[in-house]
Amino acid sequence: MIPNTKKILVILGPTSSGKSDIAIKLAKKFNGEIISADSRQVFRGMDVGTGKIEGKFVGDSISNWRSNLHNIPHYMIDIVSPRTEYNVAKFKKQAGKVIEDILRRGKIPIICGGTGFWIQAIVDNMNFPEVKPDRELRKKLEKYPAEKLFAMLKKLDPDRAKTIDRNNKVRLIRAIEICKSIKKVPEIQNTRYKIQNTKYQFLQIGLKLSREKLYDNIENRVLARFDQGMIDEVADLHADGLSWKRIQSFGLAYFWIPEYLTGKITQNEMVEKVIQAERNYAKRQITWFKRDKRIQWMEDYRKIEKAVKEFLKKYGSRLALF
Repeated sequence: MIPNTKKILVILGPTSSGKSDIAIKLAKKFNGEIISADSRQVFRGMDVGTGKIEGKFVGDSISNWRSNLHNIPHYMIDIVSPRTEYNVAKFKKQAGKVIEDILRRGKIPIICGGTGFWIQAIVDNMNFPEVKPDRELRKKLEKYPAEKLFAMLKKLDPDRAKTIDRNNKVRLIRAIEICKSIKKVPEIQNTRYKIQNTKYQFLQIGLKLSREKLYDNIENRVLARFDQGMIDEVADLHADGLSWKRIQSFGLAYFWIPEYLTGKITQNEMVEKVIQAERNYAKRQITWFKRDKRIQWMEDYRKIEKAVKEFLKKYGSRLALF
């Protein structure tokens, strides 16, 4: 038991599991504000392909969106250009400031997302070593195909290899770069990053769906995004000066749509590949989350709301329940 600990909710799960809807319901019920933990939603101009909420920007440099339907503040959205390199260390620092601000105003921070490493960085208060880009190493690694890069990473860090997008050369190269920079791996929960004591208490709720339901959701969501203009969004990013290589580094639809726009695959092939990429991504997300036994997996919203209410009442929380 950790007395006087500040409470934070985490709603996590694979893509298309309904995280945002649950987080908004909880925010309305328990006086909360939402922090996006999505490694793509931080980038401006990547809206349809990342499933950002519909709303308008009304905040400052850490971003504050208010949904037109729910008027719930959302943070860590649209904070950097897609030309900018953004990583988990930067996310942890900025999200930490948002969390403190939300708590100071007597509200409940609700972290919502599917980027497992970013969520763990907050939950475990991970301390990241400074690993600057190694230009010479990157130049060498860029010559290798993704398959060889993945094999290299698997030897260096088998755990990271289980969750990374094995076709994303940019992320593979960065992971290898970090592994080569840090010579000794600390024996702390099988991670190379130091975990520090945290002043918060977390309730992590994972959204549990059957594989059939999840795959149906993914297909329907992908098709809906194409109807909403996902192809035009990618074409606009390129027209604004973003290279195809940089766009493809974001993976999933952002990898396969350029293949279609440059005539390498047909439209039908593109749609099929995006759906399959999203399914594979969901598998990797589940693999990552299943390692954390603290996560409580639920499907029924009533059970989720009950668990949250009990968590906020525990240890005499001073936060108001609505």
